[in-house]
Amino acid sequence: MLFRSKMDYIKIKRIYEPPEDTDGKRILVDRLWPRGISKKRAALDSWAKEIAPSPDLRKWFGHEAKKLNDFGKAYRGELTRNPDAMAWASKIADWLKQGDVTLLYAAKNPQVNHALILKDWLEQKILKIEI
Repeated sequence: MLFRSKMDYIKIKRIYEPPEDTDGKRILVDRLWPRGISKKRAALDSWAKEIAPSPDLRKWFGHEAKKLNDFGKAYRGELTRNPDAMAWASKIADWLKQGDVTLLYAAKNPQVNHALILKDWLEQKILKIEI
């Protein structure tokens, strides 16, 4: 049997995709509730709006691909300054010991969204927590 690192268990997906058994813990990582999604359809285990990008940063970014690098730096800075973020990362690390974790976002473009940055940030923090 091959060993899979814990980082393999953090997934991201659009909240508009149907829930699957393989999602594990489902966490909405948007500050705003996604349009057209009922709480039942979302099938969430948690809503982590406190770690989402600030309204000003989100509006500036506007999901423009050319801004992704600058947005990523700014968002990582917000996460570093956010007193709730490390406790949340520790909670995710605990959940990963039990199974998969899926970060859910509403943005249309799977290549240009904050969940990609958050997943990367989480993986780096969880490595530090686990060591």
